[in-house]
Amino acid sequence: MPSLPRPDPAPMAHDRVYRGLRGRIMHGEIAPGQALTLRGIAAEYGVSMTPAREALRRLSAEGALTLSSSGRVSTPELGNERIEELAALRSLLEVELASRALPRAHLALIDRLQSINARIAEDIMRHDAVAYIRRNLEFHRTLYLRAQAPAMLAMAETVWLQLGPTMRALYGRLRRKDPPHFHRLIIAALKAGDEPGLRLAVRSDVTQGLRMLLG
Repeated sequence: MPSLPRPDPAPMAHDRVYRGLRGRIMHGEIAPGQALTLRGIAAEYGVSMTPAREALRRLSAEGALTLSSSGRVSTPELGNERIEELAALRSLLEVELASRALPRAHLALIDRLQSINARIAEDIMRHDAVAYIRRNLEFHRTLYLRAQAPAMLAMAETVWLQLGPTMRALYGRLRRKDPPHFHRLIIAALKAGDEPGLRLAVRSDVTQGLRMLLG
């Protein structure tokens, strides 16, 4: 019996590199303006140049990386106009996602959000910026999954991806000592079924910090 052809490992390798880099960029593990090389990425993930190149191409298409005319690949250094635009997008998308999630905000979801928020406080105490950013996004994603609006959530995640390195810079400026104030307001609004209060708390949470970078 003839042996079956072995599956091409390249697509799996590309996806592994893409997902790994995507998470690192979104969670602020890579600073704004940091250069990435094909050779370095390939070596880090133990793959050939082809899947490394495809992963970088895909992340560039999502706005997570910038490609200069000389071929230099780096994380974006966002100017004020771009930060303002992305903050506005976060506000539009995430307020709508939260509003759609509200009718499905059962007690188990609220307990889960409170648990995540408690762990955010621990991340802040440890001054762990990457863990803080990851957990903060987990808080928002957990709520927005209840909206059952996958296309809208995917758009929000693309905005988070573009903002990841900038959020790391913002964390350093904030020097937080307490959990995000607006998370508590979000949880309170969910408990009360208060849609206007929820929309205001989400809008404030996703835009207030970014405004500190404008100047």
